[in-house]
This record gives sequence, structure tokens and C-alpha cells, in this order.
Amino acid sequence: MATFPIWSQKKFAMPIRAIEQKRLYQQVADQLTTLIQEGEFEPGKRLPAERELSKMLGVSRPTVREAMIALEIFGLIEVRTGSGIFVVPEKSRKTPLKEKLDSGPGPFEMLTARASIEGEAAAMAARTISDGELEGLRDALRLMEVNDAKNLSMEAGDRLFHQRIAEATHNSVMVSVIDELWNMRELEPMWQKLQEHVDQAAVERPSLGDHRKIIETLAARDPEAARQAMRDHLERVKRDLLRLTTTEETEATPS
Repeated sequence: MATFPIWSQKKFAMPIRAIEQKRLYQQVADQLTTLIQEGEFEPGKRLPAERELSKMLGVSRPTVREAMIALEIFGLIEVRTGSGIFVVPEKSRKTPLKEKLDSGPGPFEMLTARASIEGEAAAMAARTISDGELEGLRDALRLMEVNDAKNLSMEAGDRLFHQRIAEATHNSVMVSVIDELWNMRELEPMWQKLQEHVDQAAVERPSLGDHRKIIETLAARDPEAARQAMRDHLERVKRDLLRLTTTEETEATPS
């Protein structure tokens, strides 16, 4: 008969709670929320520049940007074009400060994961892709080109392109993982808020050239080149999103 140590049978006065694992941007957002709550950043006042916050908090600029997106989703800050990022007065806030600022995975965190996962998918596909599957990729690229010419979103063709590379791996798990990553991109509030501040064409149009390069490496059946081309593509998207959503210039203007 199994026996258990005495401590395992003890009834504690206070319940033991599971340890919460917070995302890094959420930790930054929580710290900034506390500073707002304690009056370090007063309502109506401008926050320090992201570059300065990055140094103060010891985190990367993308993490600070994700924290700002979370604070904006919860109505604690607002971005004023030409002026900077300001603390919203309490009476105008959407959410009480006591609410948790967890808005799902950060967009830059997701792109970093995609670069690793989809890079490997591209390398796998380079070994297994058929001529018919290559033509399917070219069809997805043509869909993007047609929508670009009509000034329409290229997102449908973009997703189709990446899904078809996953399918060309002939690995059902890889297909499911990449499909779920795209579902997260479309449904997570962090990604939706980020897109509100971006001219999508400025991000999507360079993807046409990126995708042509990826097709070339797959057609050459070169796994290393395919892996690198996919990683370069997603790292470029991350850099462009960071650049296009920067508040550095406006923050430099005195309040």
C-alpha cells in the first residue's frame, strides 16, 4: 500500500496557487501599470520614449512595443500622432487598473517563433516538394500579385502560400502547427491592434519578392537556402512592423 509523506496530507490555512508564467511583454505592461497607478506617470502626461524605456527596463524594443500595444488595448494609454504616447485619465479608461493585461501572444514573439518553425518547414519541403506543389505556390503568389494590383489585401494569398509550403512537407503535424500559428495571427487582439497602426501594403508588398526567392530555393531543392529564405522573409516582416509602428520621432517632441 502506497504511503505519502506527512506534509502532503497537511491542510494549509491559505490555498496553494499554481505559479503563473507571464509573458515578458505582460511583465513590462504590469510594471508600467503599477507606475501609472502610483502616480509616477500622471494622467495626461507623456510616457518616456520607447528607447529610454527599453534601457530602463532591460528589455528589447519589440518587447516594449508589445507592452505598449497591451496598454493601448486596455485603454491605459493613447498614441497621439505628432505628440507621443500619453497616459489616459482614469475616467476615460476602458478597463480598471486591477484587470490583468494579458492579451495573448505578442506579435513579435509570434514572428520569432514562425521564423524558426516555418524555416524548418521550408527546409523539409525542399526535400519533398513536387512539381505540382511548386505550381500551387506560384498560384498563391499570383493571387497576391493580382490583389496588390487592385490595392486589395494580400493576406489570403499570403496565408495560402505558407500553408502550401507546410503541405509540401508531407507532415500532418507541421501542417497543423503552421495552420494554428496563422489562426493565432488572425484572432489574437495584439496582432489586430498592431495592424491598426500599419499601412499593410508597406509590409505585404516586399513579401512578393521574398516569396519569389523562397520558390526559387524550393525549386532548386536546396534545404539550407530554403530555410534561410523563409527566416529572412519573416525577420524582414518583423523589422518592418517595428519600423512602421515606431513612436520615436513623435516622442522626441517636447510635451
